[in-house]
Amino acid sequence: MPEGPSIVILKEEVQQFTGKKIIDVSGNSSIDIQRLKDKTIQKFKTWGKHFLICFEGFTVKIHMLMFGTYRVNERKETQPRLSLGFSDGEINFYTCSIKILEGDINAIYDWSEDVMNDNWDPKKAKQSLEKNPNEMICDAILDQNIFAGVGNIIKNEVLYRCHIHPESLVGKIPFHHLNEIISECSIYSFEFLYWKKKNELKKHWEAYTKTVCLRCNLPMIRKHTGHRNRRSFFCTKCQQLHI
Repeated sequence: MPEGPSIVILKEEVQQFTGKKIIDVSGNSSIDIQRLKDKTIQKFKTWGKHFLICFEGFTVKIHMLMFGTYRVNERKETQPRLSLGFSDGEINFYTCSIKILEGDINAIYDWSEDVMNDNWDPKKAKQSLEKNPNEMICDAILDQNIFAGVGNIIKNEVLYRCHIHPESLVGKIPFHHLNEIISECSIYSFEFLYWKKKNELKKHWEAYTKTVCLRCNLPMIRKHTGHRNRRSFFCTKCQQLHI
């Protein structure tokens, strides 16, 4: 599943179509895609893993799910879920979820929950975490209403950086470590963005998919953790378990 930084890259790649009129629409989406024809794109926005195409009075929300892809000014052989044609190019989306959101997009999304948004509020994130003291930190970090945009790669890398075991309970983690985790969720997301643009993201992974701890030279544990049952990679020596 694409994480927040990848959706930011998508937004940057389609800026050429801001203010442009859609002259052709096609695709196998179940929404009323013809509603988009002859409409002018006001702006492109992101909220976490959601890509938002904003029109006057409504917004198209695109979620890439697990295997979603897109192409700008080119196509895949398979039929797109949604294809938007302009006088000077096109955007094509594949294997994704598409919905129409009515009304003001600012009344629908809380931008302070997005770790890459200018309005990101770490204090609010901490308050949300404190309401769920018995939740494993591996689950809490993936809660999109607390850390919008954070996915499983970022989760693993942040917990490794902060020396915290993924099965630690939120309420048992010392405050200074919890603050560090909150900060790193945003910091690492921007580093992820920088490395991905340079096509060198995997080179910087320290925990995700690794078999040996870089700090301890001991085997990394690979385990599906928490109620979300997502893959975690961790070292039982240097990542402390707080329960």
